[in-house]
Amino acid sequence: MSGICWAQTGIEIVAPDYIKSIVFSDAQGNNQFPIVRLGETIQLAFDDLQGTSADYYYKIKHFNADWSPSQLFSNEVFSGYDDIRITDFQNSFNTLQPYTHYSLSLPNADTQFLVSGNYLLEIYNAVNDLVFSRRFCLFEDKASVGLGVFRPQNIDRFTTHQSLHFSITPYGSPFRNPEERIKVVLLQNYQWDQTIENLKPQYYSGNTLEYRYEAPAQFEGGNEYLFFDTKDLRIGTANISSINRAEVYETYLYTDLSRKYMNYTLAPDINGDFLIRTLMGTQDPAVEADYSFVYFSLAEQYDLKDSEIYLYGKFNNYALTEENRMYYNPSLELFEGVLLLKQGFYNYKYIVVDQEGLQKNAISGTHAATENSYTALVYYRDNGALYDALVGVGQAQSFELRN
Repeated sequence: MSGICWAQTGIEIVAPDYIKSIVFSDAQGNNQFPIVRLGETIQLAFDDLQGTSADYYYKIKHFNADWSPSQLFSNEVFSGYDDIRITDFQNSFNTLQPYTHYSLSLPNADTQFLVSGNYLLEIYNAVNDLVFSRRFCLFEDKASVGLGVFRPQNIDRFTTHQSLHFSITPYGSPFRNPEERIKVVLLQNYQWDQTIENLKPQYYSGNTLEYRYEAPAQFEGGNEYLFFDTKDLRIGTANISSINRAEVYETYLYTDLSRKYMNYTLAPDINGDFLIRTLMGTQDPAVEADYSFVYFSLAEQYDLKDSEIYLYGKFNNYALTEENRMYYNPSLELFEGVLLLKQGFYNYKYIVVDQEGLQKNAISGTHAATENSYTALVYYRDNGALYDALVGVGQAQSFELRN
């Protein structure tokens, strides 16, 4: 059965309140979610607000395309060791909020990856408690993946959705039994909470597998993310109403309005991501950027029965927690929320969770013209293999939208 799949729970562990600003990317910091060639570098960074230079350790786990554990042993997944202490850390400098900043690069002298596929990086404390975890993918160049974004042909979705067409061509011998052994996962803006999976090739053109679906391969276009920039906590910038200096800085944003029934307006964003930066330091934002409590407010009618509103963005890995839940203030007739965030440029939006699940665009609205980033992950399990290899990656932007 094809269609949108809800991400499995229990895979990525949400970080506790004292762990902030987790950045997990390729060596150039280009991806919200690391998808790199086997052998290339991925980088993890995070802050511990306890500021005690605590010991943290990393472990590696390997998974199949559906995020079930693969049958490989550790020595088949990587050479060297895991359960290694993270030794690259330094304390914050000249900040109101003290913290210790940790950095980890993989592969490194202790750990070198041997196979492609889905991975989980787990971070443990000194008493072997799992603190948080993050997914990443390593791929091999064994297939070309052509991915395009199109306007839907069905009239009822023409202005609200975006349709993905793609093709897969092996570089070498044809794939054996591709209908059973090829698995494709489609991602919008690197987000795993709603994916499209289980699509079968519709026809073949030589060795090329062609996928030209309509409704089964469509995402809501959504809307451009809202944003704010706290790079300078001495003065307000766009979308910031005021800033107070207390024990920790306090940043108040202007009240946001529901955009569900508004026309689409082009407003370039970074598709939900965030970038740490500061104008208040001299050299290194990683340890010189300060933290501030950021106050959000949303003017939305209080008629959401059996529903909850959350702040949503990469700043907490798109998790839905009590920390980023919005609460209704009847005296102001506003939904309000507050988050402790490191200085930087942030994208965010408001989403609704109801009995049917995650409604990403119930407040922001959805438009076919919205700029989104799409990724197609192509997995293949060869004869006798014990895991799903990631053999190709396709990427496309919806500003190249075709009719």
